[in-house]
Amino acid sequence: MNRNFSALFRSIVLALCLTPVAAWAEEPPGATPVTGVETGHPLTAEALYLLLLAEIAGARGEIQVSVEAYTQLARRTHDPLIARRATEIALFARNTPLAIEAARIWSEAEPQSEEARRVLAGVLASSGGERLDEIQIELARILANDSEQLEQNLLGLNRALARLQNKETVRAIVNRLTEPYLNEPAAHFARAQASAGAGDDRSALASIGKALELRPYWEPASIVKAQILIQLGSIGEANQVLAELVEKEPGNANVRLAYARSLVSAHNLSEARKQFQILLDASPGDRDMLFAVALVSFQLGDLETAANLFEQTLLAGHPEADGIRLNLGNIAERRGDDTTALRWYRAVGPGRHHVDAQLRVAFILARAGQTEEARLHLKAIAADENGRKRAVIAEAALLRDAERHGEAFEVLETALKDHPDDPDLLYEAAMIAERLDRVDLMEDRLLKLIALQPDHAHAYNALGYSLADRGLRLDEAQTLIEKALALQPNDPFILDSMGWVRFRLNDLDGALAHLERAYGIRSDPEIAAHLGEVLWALDRKDEARRMWDTALAEHPDNTALSDTVKRFPAQ
Repeated sequence: MNRNFSALFRSIVLALCLTPVAAWAEEPPGATPVTGVETGHPLTAEALYLLLLAEIAGARGEIQVSVEAYTQLARRTHDPLIARRATEIALFARNTPLAIEAARIWSEAEPQSEEARRVLAGVLASSGGERLDEIQIELARILANDSEQLEQNLLGLNRALARLQNKETVRAIVNRLTEPYLNEPAAHFARAQASAGAGDDRSALASIGKALELRPYWEPASIVKAQILIQLGSIGEANQVLAELVEKEPGNANVRLAYARSLVSAHNLSEARKQFQILLDASPGDRDMLFAVALVSFQLGDLETAANLFEQTLLAGHPEADGIRLNLGNIAERRGDDTTALRWYRAVGPGRHHVDAQLRVAFILARAGQTEEARLHLKAIAADENGRKRAVIAEAALLRDAERHGEAFEVLETALKDHPDDPDLLYEAAMIAERLDRVDLMEDRLLKLIALQPDHAHAYNALGYSLADRGLRLDEAQTLIEKALALQPNDPFILDSMGWVRFRLNDLDGALAHLERAYGIRSDPEIAAHLGEVLWALDRKDEARRMWDTALAEHPDNTALSDTVKRFPAQ
C-alpha cells in the first residue's frame, strides 16, 4: 500500500470513528465517543473492504455483521482506534464475547490508556463473573498506574463491577483491591458501597465512618452515612449528621436537599419544608423545589400554600403534571369545592394517575346523589385492565355507602366468579357480608383468604372482631385476634379488637390497656367509642363522657360513635 493510500485510509477511519454508533439506532450503554487516534499501520485493500463492510452493515441495521467485521479488522491491525471502535459496536450489539476480545486488543495496543483498562474491566464484569481473575488484574493495574486519578478510580470500583450478580463477590473484590490504599478515604467509601450492595448495612456504616475519620465532613461520605442510618432506622442520627454538615456548608444545595429529604423520612415536615423553602428561595422558579415545598405543605394541611405552589409547578412544566393535577383535585375536594375538584380530576390523562383520578370523580358523583352516573363512570374505568378490580371495589363501596349492601355484595360476588382467589375481592366481599349480618358468608370468605395468605393480619382481625362484637365463640375470636396482633403488633385497629374481645370476656383491665394503646396511636372515633364504654364499665363515667364528647366534636357524623353514646344516660 503506498503512502497516499495509507493517508486516505487513515482519514476514512478517523471520519467513521468520529461518527457515533448512536447514529445507527440508539446510544450503546456505557459507550464513549471516539476521539482522533491515528493509525500508522499500512493496511491492505482487504482491510479497507472490512472497514467499509462494517460501517455499511451497521448503517443498515445488520449490527452483528458490523461487529464481526470490525473485530476481524482489530485482530489483523491491532490498532487502538479500530479496536476501540470494535469494542463500542460490540457493546452496542450486546455481544459480550467479542466486546471482551476487542477491549483486550485495545488495552494491549494502547497500554498507557486507563480508559481502555476501565472498559475492559467493565466488559469482563458484564460477562457474569466468569473471568474474575482478569477483572481484578485490570482494576488493580488501573489503581496502581495512575496516582493522580486514584481517588476517582477507587470511587469507580463499584460501578465497574456493577454487572456482577453476586454482590458478596463484588464486596470481596473491592476489599481486596482497596487493601493497599486504606490511608485513602475513597477506599473506605468504596468498601461501604460494596457492603451496602451486599445488604450488610452495619459493615457499610463502619466503613463510611472510617472514611469520615480520614476526611471529616466529606460531603459524599456524610450523605451516604445518613442514608445508611435511615436504612437502619436511626433517622434522628441521620438528621444530626446532615444538620452538622448543613451548618458547616450552608450554601451547599446538595447537602441541604439530602437533609430536607431525611427530615421527611423522620416525619419532621415543618422543618423539612423550611429547608426546601431555603432551596427554593435560592433558586426561584426551580420546578423540583416548587414541587417539594408544595407537597410538604399539602402533607402539613396548609392547603392554600400547597395549591398555589402546585399551580406554579404546573406552569413551570414539571414532568409529574398529572400527579400535581390529582393533588389539586384532592385539595379542592377537601375544601368542599367539588366543581373545581372534578375539573382537575378530569384533566388527568392516561397513565399511572388516571385510575385514581377517575375513582375520585365517581365518589364525587355519588356524594352528590348521582350513584348510577357514578357506577357508569366506574364501568368505563373497568374497561382498562389496570383499573378493573379497583373499579369493582369502588362500585361496591359506593353501593355500601348508599346502604345498598345486597347490590354491593352481588357486584363483588360476580367479580369473584372470574377471580375466585383474589385476596382483595374476598376481603371486601367478607366485609359486605358482615354488614348484611351473614356471618356464615363472611367467615367462608375470610377463611378462604387466610388459606391463600396465612399472614393476612386483617383477615384474622376482621373475623375475630366480628365474632367478638356479636358475643360468639369468644375464645376462638381472641385466638384469631392474637394471631393478627402477632403479625402486626402496633396496628391500632387490631389493638382495638383485642381490647374489645377482652371487654366481652369481662377482662376490663386488659381491655383498657389495649384500647388506651390503640387510641394513643390513632384517635379513631370507633376506638373512642369502645374506650369510653370500657371506662364506663369501670365506673369512670366522667372520663368516658369526656372521651366521647371530644371524639364527637371531631367526628360528629360517625354513626358507630353516636350510637354508642346514645346507649348511655346523659349526666
